[in-house]
Amino acid sequence: MNILCIGDVVGKPGRSVLDELLSGLKEEFAVDCVIVNAENAAGGSGITARIANQIFRMGCDAITMGDHVWDRPELQEYFEGHPQIIRPENFPEGAPGKGWCLIETSAKIKVAVLSLLGRVFVKYYTDCPFRAAKAALDKIRQETDIIIVDVHAEATSEKVALGWFLDGKVSAVVGTHTHIQTADERILPQGTAYITDLGMTGPYDSVIGQTTEKIINRFVTGMPVRFEVAREGALLCGAVIEVDEKTGLARAITRIQRGTP
Repeated sequence: MNILCIGDVVGKPGRSVLDELLSGLKEEFAVDCVIVNAENAAGGSGITARIANQIFRMGCDAITMGDHVWDRPELQEYFEGHPQIIRPENFPEGAPGKGWCLIETSAKIKVAVLSLLGRVFVKYYTDCPFRAAKAALDKIRQETDIIIVDVHAEATSEKVALGWFLDGKVSAVVGTHTHIQTADERILPQGTAYITDLGMTGPYDSVIGQTTEKIINRFVTGMPVRFEVAREGALLCGAVIEVDEKTGLARAITRIQRGTP
């Protein structure tokens, strides 16, 4: 089976290019399910109920979040009744929402999606993502062996370490958050597909999705500025992972970058 994982959707440009290209990608790669990180989908910061519904209508099966998960307070209520949108599993007990979900494909095959948030250079005090992943997998494997893990983290080393830690235990470990697609896609020795960052689905004539002038001004002056999502050069970035339905391990990973930069 083929699973399409899409990197951070940023603002209206990201939503527009996702809507424009998704159906064609699903047909081209015979995609069975789509997982998208959309924590920047609402004006570059968080996601609203309206936008989450819009992304599901486009044909996405699961939405993962990250460090911007609490930027829009309405999402806390939206989690109830919408199990296919998940926040990082390693938030402390009592946080709204859940950290993993199950998708059932048209062929009645269950796919699990697990979200983790890194701790290096990240603003939240979260539980250990390594231990949280291990505990979650004990429950998830009772449902399915096909497991996709979104590691939303700043530090490359932390993502790589989690990839090796989970090798052979999950179908794929895909990184998000840095908005820059990496060219290190591979199948690890025990059969887990890995990429450090899926990249950004949004405007590439920008500084990781934001207008260049404002970001440059912040670096030059050191003064706070209000970020603004850029508008030009939208790309859709991600990866297609081919998974063996019997073993839950990956056969191939293909990096995707489509659109007009």
